[in-house]
Amino acid sequence: MTELLPEIAKRRANRALSDTPVSADTLARIMTAATYAPSCFNNQSWRYLVLNEAASLAKVHPALSEGNYWAQHAPVLIVVATRADLDCRLSDGREYALFDCGLATQNLLLQAVKEGLFAHPMAGFDPVAVKSAFDIPETYTVITLVAIGYPGEGAYLSDKHQTAETSARSRKPENEVIAYNRWTL
Repeated sequence: MTELLPEIAKRRANRALSDTPVSADTLARIMTAATYAPSCFNNQSWRYLVLNEAASLAKVHPALSEGNYWAQHAPVLIVVATRADLDCRLSDGREYALFDCGLATQNLLLQAVKEGLFAHPMAGFDPVAVKSAFDIPETYTVITLVAIGYPGEGAYLSDKHQTAETSARSRKPENEVIAYNRWTL
């Protein structure tokens, strides 16, 4: 079997981040990778707010859930958002923009790994607080936050998270999530 792309094999939801700044050139490559994702009708419904200045980062920290305390050490946090009118109009009403944003964000994650960074998307935050902190209009849906940083020592991590940093990758068996030619799931 051909090997997976190294970035796919290496990507993990690490939390031990260094506070070393990420260069503007590196961030630009990461964000360009996001924009190269496919999208329904080429609508490119993703919108990204890149936070890499101390004052901006401090504004989002109160919105993080208690379990995402570690993200306060990230030198970059990215807000991923979309808006209903940016979506393609499908006859069955599917909200396809969420899928498109996921594709674009996966590109972002893989480029970050290629750059030697950790990139960790999070659901644990208050989207209303994020919108308020950055004057994001109510018409937007804030989907996720992504913490980005170079690998760090993680002395600030809880025992649980320190263990997770070095634990074996845990995935469901493929036969539980993949079926071929007929629905057997």
